[in-house]
Amino acid sequence: MKPKSIVLMMFAVFLLTSTSSIQASVQEKIIDFESDQWVFEGAKVVQHLDRKALMGIAYLKDVDFQNGVIEVDIATNGRTSYPGIIFRMQSDEDCESFYVRPHRSNLYPDALQYTPVFNGQAGWQLYNGDGFTAGGIIPRDRWFPIRMEIMGKQARVFIDNAEQPALVIYDLKHGESKGTIGVMGPADKTSYFSNFKYTKDNTLNFDPPPKVETPPGILSAWELSPVFKASQINREHYPSGNTLAQLEWQSVTCEPSGLIDIARYKKRQGRSPDCILARTTLHSDKDEVKKLLFGYSDEVHIFFNRNLLFSGNSAYRLRDGSFLGVVGLNDAVFLPMKKGENELLLMITETLGGWGFICQDGQAVYLDKRVKMLWETERTLKIPESVAYDPIRNTVYVSNYDGYNPSNDQGRQFLSKISLDGTIEKLKWVKGLNNPTGLAIHEDKLFVVERKNLVEIDLESGNILNRFPAPQPGFMNDVAIDSSGQAYISDSQKHMIYKVANGTFEVWFKGDEIRNPNGLCIHKNKLIVGNNGDRSLKSVELESKQVETIRNLGAGIIDGIKTDRGGNYIVSHWGGKVYRVTPAGQVTKLLDSTVPKI
Repeated sequence: MKPKSIVLMMFAVFLLTSTSSIQASVQEKIIDFESDQWVFEGAKVVQHLDRKALMGIAYLKDVDFQNGVIEVDIATNGRTSYPGIIFRMQSDEDCESFYVRPHRSNLYPDALQYTPVFNGQAGWQLYNGDGFTAGGIIPRDRWFPIRMEIMGKQARVFIDNAEQPALVIYDLKHGESKGTIGVMGPADKTSYFSNFKYTKDNTLNFDPPPKVETPPGILSAWELSPVFKASQINREHYPSGNTLAQLEWQSVTCEPSGLIDIARYKKRQGRSPDCILARTTLHSDKDEVKKLLFGYSDEVHIFFNRNLLFSGNSAYRLRDGSFLGVVGLNDAVFLPMKKGENELLLMITETLGGWGFICQDGQAVYLDKRVKMLWETERTLKIPESVAYDPIRNTVYVSNYDGYNPSNDQGRQFLSKISLDGTIEKLKWVKGLNNPTGLAIHEDKLFVVERKNLVEIDLESGNILNRFPAPQPGFMNDVAIDSSGQAYISDSQKHMIYKVANGTFEVWFKGDEIRNPNGLCIHKNKLIVGNNGDRSLKSVELESKQVETIRNLGAGIIDGIKTDRGGNYIVSHWGGKVYRVTPAGQVTKLLDSTVPKI
């Protein structure tokens, strides 16, 4: 094996992992770094913090690890370093890896990072956010344990003996692969390893991963050219027809996220920048202008119908010392579409950290075939945080939340009244409210959650009848009312649910099973809760308070919940999604307007 090739591609630190050949869940002894089971790559065995330790890169011989536990102690001095674990290493250029960034500890949400390695290229700029990176506190100048549990396509990482995982990896990008295991770190006295051991175990239990959805409007089908050295082509000029005709193109399809990880298909030719062409065809029924969102690493030149539209450079540390160049749909161009077929061609240049791109129709909205948009209001509301339907008056009430202007006790916000054809009957129907959020109707009264109160409003007159104060609330959010008139209010900041009876607040539920609750709904004898601490829709028995998870809905804020005629839950995600979820946890996406940010 030649792991140095991966290390050079991976930030000056990176590689390798393996395990032994036992079958059941039997704990292995600590594997001495001076034993002949190890292969060293620039590694040394030294003394550090009163222990025998390894500094550098090492992996085990003759190990075929798929599922189980890997444990190692790490010590760092807090300087820039990337010590971690490599696992399921299939070759000298293909593996899975996890590492820590001590210099970003407790500062950034990526002190912990999982990334796959394809063809010697670590994709840390491509794989970021939920399921890939997490914040955390990395201790300095002492030993602390890291424990990785790996099963199927999932893994979780525990730091410093914590009971809860610091990072949950939902989708290992090499799939259910096998390979060797080891450790990786720079041999520069910034990080050390001790007490390495592993266990094979096929009985580990993981919760089902979040539902994977391809966002609307993703350009999924592409062709890739062979690899060029960037210095050999003029990237500001469209390639000649002869050049394109002579190329051998490879058809590829994006990952569910929309990402094209070029390293899956193409191997870099060395340390100097490489370039590749990627092309696709867009059809239009008419002449029009279409917004294209895109992300890239590290450089891109975008040609549309042979014309250069955009040139950008997003390389590591190019813009400032902490700039990572992480890929995201953060840029846009406007394509002058002609009726018929249109060619979109990208030149993608790579230097370090991940070679890939993503493109999306900037106006795409997904509607399930059973859903039809009927109307939308004018842009005169603030943030329409909650909606309540009044079947007696056949109208809806909307709370206007103004997050940019905290009103404290000054009562600057309001409720609006809207007809069922979308007409705003009265923009400021009830004034003098303090950033209202959740709404619920009971016995011809409208109950409104303010920052510090539950407000009771007469529906006929629109007059405020009562304000029931909450005792030291954090951020009260939604409200649901049971048949007896008791109100349940979520406090997203204090991780609790209040019950309000006869105007008096009490803490009804507080515990680890409910974290950052938001949307609420009463269904039969249960309170349905949007539990954003683990992004799950949950039910809580009103009598026993037994909690059950209905379904993990993935990244996003579960904001509103209602029931339909069939007893299913209509659930809104704050970012622009609406789902139908059955009590058994089956999910159907009804609406996705996240792309235009509605």
